[in-house]
Amino acid sequence: MLDYLIKGGNVIDGTGAASRVTDIGVRDDRIVSIGAVDEPAREVVDADGLMVTPGFVDPHTHYDAQLHWDAYATPSSLHGVTSVIGGNCGFTLAPLKAADADYTRRMMAKVEGMPLEALEHGIDWSWESFGEYLDRLEGRIAVNAGFLVGHCALRRYVLGAEASERQSGPREVEQLVRLLEECLTAGGLGLSTTRSSTHNDGDNHPVPSRVASEAELLELCDVVGRYPGTTLEAIVEGCLRGFSDAEVELMAQMSARANRPLNWNVLGVAAGQEERTAQQLRPSTRAAELGGRVVALTMPIFADNNMSLGTFCALWLIPGWQEILSLPRDEKIAKLRDPSVREQMRAAARGTVFERLADFSKYRIGDTFSPANRRYEGRLVTEIAAEMGVHPADALVDITSADDFKTVLWPLPAGDGPEDWEARRRLWAEDTVLIGGSDAGAHLDRMLGSSYPTRFLADSLRGRRLVSVERAVELMTDAPARLFGLVDRGRIAEGAYADLVVLDPTTVDSGPARRVYDLPGDSLRLTAESTGVERVFVNGRPVIRSGQPVGELPGRVLRSGRDTATVTTR
Repeated sequence: MLDYLIKGGNVIDGTGAASRVTDIGVRDDRIVSIGAVDEPAREVVDADGLMVTPGFVDPHTHYDAQLHWDAYATPSSLHGVTSVIGGNCGFTLAPLKAADADYTRRMMAKVEGMPLEALEHGIDWSWESFGEYLDRLEGRIAVNAGFLVGHCALRRYVLGAEASERQSGPREVEQLVRLLEECLTAGGLGLSTTRSSTHNDGDNHPVPSRVASEAELLELCDVVGRYPGTTLEAIVEGCLRGFSDAEVELMAQMSARANRPLNWNVLGVAAGQEERTAQQLRPSTRAAELGGRVVALTMPIFADNNMSLGTFCALWLIPGWQEILSLPRDEKIAKLRDPSVREQMRAAARGTVFERLADFSKYRIGDTFSPANRRYEGRLVTEIAAEMGVHPADALVDITSADDFKTVLWPLPAGDGPEDWEARRRLWAEDTVLIGGSDAGAHLDRMLGSSYPTRFLADSLRGRRLVSVERAVELMTDAPARLFGLVDRGRIAEGAYADLVVLDPTTVDSGPARRVYDLPGDSLRLTAESTGVERVFVNGRPVIRSGQPVGELPGRVLRSGRDTATVTTR
């Protein structure tokens, strides 16, 4: 007898093939039959008029912490995500010495926007090895989750506090190599690193991987290449501002030395920026010359982002802005009112992924905190400024300073015209580009990218229709599963794991981003409900029904070599 029979759904199998109306039989954790299935089942799911797709795979998340207090990795699972890749950008919670737990918490709070209160109250931090960390999640999660090994954690474990101060010596490199070998043996999916100047720890020092020599990093890539089912991920300065020749060569060498794909996050695309886009794809071209493969992640939607002039957010990452935004109140007001200072600030943002954020007129006012500002909620700064008869920047300073700079600001999306979306559509066809980059689990009070699967499907079915729905599903299922070598996932096929989404094509979408205080310590985060997501199955068991968790925990920790096949580059 089958456990579940999904009857008469419009099945999109993830390969890009045309959809077809058929049945799917599920027994235990696998798809056992596809076609006209007449075997009896414990439960029959009537999928007439509904779509059935593989579970979506999110290749860039930071659910390393959140999964300890939220087994469902919400809101990702609400939007059909059944497998997540964590441990990105060089940051993991293991390996970890007990004495370094506080350092790690403060670093993750600073660089990845995880509320310190949630990290302190939501996790007991009782593991040391990478394997012990993975074991803590086994059997306790509702989604499948695999984790890269963070370069920062490796260096902090070996060098201690000096990891952020100096390069490693030969004996320490040997220790790093042995430690990475232990992590990969335990199931780490590979190595992640960061060399970006925007990544500073809780003491405002460079995070450990930024101090590492290129020789150390490449030796660790050699280690990755000796273990099956592994991969690489890297963030360098050029991910935000355009790659230097040295960064192009380093990324290409990393992939070629490991004989593994390397992905980076995130490629912004807009019409009229063809030269910049080509520059950002130079690591892919050079890697191919060396026998490697470098893949850029890009998002198919505009992630919801809110900003503040008073608390750490993306604005603080623009060169020179943190020095101004962190000034005492009166000094900050004076600087922001100075037209010459404002022009310097905008000039510093030009050519970076933050350029659109530097235009003070292009914000919508969100939550306010003083009675005088309530009338501005939901309105555009440019409209308010016109009413006041002042420059938009002065209007913004007046509003935010009245709230002690706590005003929530929602930036308007840039590059939202037909020509911009056509430029993105063309890039999605390239094998050097992969859909993803939600950063789910990070920047919790500021950014929400985790709803991208339902929003992209809605756009493909009822919006711009840039690609067919079959292609949209492939880009979010089979394509990332193949990059990471996920075994028997990403496609609907007999013998594959039953990671499945049943959804209504007439209503599938995401609700608006909402601010909620539901993290440990009553910390703030953004979330969004889904619409039209009728069922989500993970390993043959239901986890979501009518857009809500059902309480099952069938997710698995994805371990390299067991749950991933080796994807080589030559």
